Formats: sequence, structure tokens, C-alpha cells
Amino acid sequence: MTKRPTITDLAEASGVSVATVDRVLNGRKTVREGTALRVLEAARSIGFHAAPLLQKRILDDVPTFKIGLLLLQESDFYLNFKTMAEALALEERRMNIRLTVAFLPSSQPADIVLAVEKMAERVQAIGLVSIDHPRVTEVVESVKQRGIPVFALLSDFAQGVRESYIGPNNLKVGRTAGWMISRGLQGRQGEIALFVGGHRWHGHELRETGFRAYFRENRPDLTLLETQVNLDTAKLSYEATLSLLKRHPTLAGIYCAGGGREGIIDAIRDEGRVGSVEIVANELTDFSRRAMADGVLSLVIDTPIRAICTELFDLALRAVTRGPGQSSGQVFLPMNLVLPESI
Repeated sequence: MTKRPTITDLAEASGVSVATVDRVLNGRKTVREGTALRVLEAARSIGFHAAPLLQKRILDDVPTFKIGLLLLQESDFYLNFKTMAEALALEERRMNIRLTVAFLPSSQPADIVLAVEKMAERVQAIGLVSIDHPRVTEVVESVKQRGIPVFALLSDFAQGVRESYIGPNNLKVGRTAGWMISRGLQGRQGEIALFVGGHRWHGHELRETGFRAYFRENRPDLTLLETQVNLDTAKLSYEATLSLLKRHPTLAGIYCAGGGREGIIDAIRDEGRVGSVEIVANELTDFSRRAMADGVLSLVIDTPIRAICTELFDLALRAVTRGPGQSSGQVFLPMNLVLPESI
């Protein structure tokens, strides 16, 4: 029969004295918060019988921070984002995070404004995925005046008003996509297409800038077509790709800088062009993973969701406890590059 872990075992696993463990178990206030949390973590790891009671005593004394997360429509990517954020909130040890996640009904300014106003009634800080628009800037300024900082996630907006931008360096994301397509087209000529969700997405605009700059500097022999706006939808992407293939028989590369990648992939498959068009897209989902395995996608530039959530919680805690305006204006996080041979 397995011996039940003792206080001595817990002290050893925690790296503290038995007396310190005793003070933690009995809820005495003389133990530092960091030490108490370390004892709690050790109790969980060794299966200490009083771990649930210990958790209640320790975390009851840790302040609760209410953070809101406003994401776009319920696509695979944003559902994964929600799941990751909720899991990390539960894992957080320095504070009790009460995370509220909601999906925007659309990317229209009126819908975003209403969602931010509603969320601000319930939380102390907000992480938001949004277009850059004057009405969005106004509502961010409004809730900021009430002491509620707003963080721009993935794509920047309301610069000078929002607390901080957290996400990849989108200029570099675009250049990376250009580099990959260029390498796949060594010794080949042709035309290159670019899809963005819309021109109000600051992140998409930066990706387009980086993408075009790379070809201008390194492959001026390739022709970049007019940018396609797909509103991040698979349907528009599918129709636009079919039209491009018909009007530009020498189409050699496509970069999807936002959503809607599924439509591009389906069109390439339906037209029998797999392998003849270099395609780069963002976000590793079940769909894009299969497309890489089938040879449709050359590269997926994946967003570091976990790192974004961790940074959001850290900066939100700092802004709430010290006041808005204490965060770095931009926090760039490394993108994840996924190749067919790495899946």
C-alpha cells in the first residue's frame, strides 16, 4: 500500500522547513505569498491529502482580477484562443483570474463599441482583437478614463490610447511570407496574389507592406497583383481564387495574410493546381495541418497564443495594480513557423 505523503515530505518537496509548512497549513499570515504558493504547488505534485484545503486558504487571500477577452467570430483559431486563455487563467498562481471571454458578432465598429462597453461593466482590464477605427479609439479612450486599460491583441489599434499592443511583429510576418514564396519560386517567373481581411486591420496592412517590400527588394522579376479583400471569409476567398486562376494562368504564389485560408485551399484543390502554386497562410488549425500534409501549403505562420495570453495577464495585473500607462507600448512575440516536414 502506498504511503500517504507527510508534512515532512511536503516540506522537502517545497524546499522549506516543516515549521513553515505548518504555518501555511494553519493559515498564519507570517508566510510570504510566494512561499505559500510554492508549498501549494508541491502539495499538488506529491498528492498531499490536504492540498484542496491548502488551496482554499492560500487563494482566498489572493486578490481576484477580472479580465475580459473579446475575440472575433467563433472560428477554429479563436475557439483555440479561448480554450488556451481559460486554461492559463486557471493555472495562474499569483492571482485569481476571473476571465470573461466573448465573441464579437462582427468586425463592424458599432458592434465592437457595444461589446467593449458591455465588457467594461464587468472587468478591470480588456484584451481586444479589433480593426483600427476612430469609433474604436473613442470607446477605448472612454473606458480608459474609468480606469480600465484595453490591450490590442494580434492587430494594433488606437495607438497612443490603448495600453499596449501584444502580438507578432506583423511587418516581419509579411516579409517572412514573401521570403518563403520567393524560395519556392527560384528560377520561376509568375504572378503573386495577396489576400487581406480588410484595410482597417492594421496588422494586415503591415503584413502587406512587409510582403511587398520583400519582393521589391529581392525579387522584382515577380509580379505582385492587386490586393484581394476577403473579409476573412472562406466563401469570398474561394470565389476570388477561382477568378485569379482563370484571369492569371501564370499565378505562381498566394499569401493569405488573415482568415479565409480554407477557401483558397479548396479552390486550388478543385482546380487541380496543388503543387504549382506556392501558398503561405497564417494559423495552424486542423484544416491547415491537413493542407500542409497534402502539399497545398508551403508554410504556416502560427500565432503564439499561449505567449500572448501570458503577456496579457502580466500586463493587465500591472496596469490594474499600478494604474494605466505603465506598460510598454508594444510587446512583439516571436511567430511560430510550421513547415510540412515539422507537422
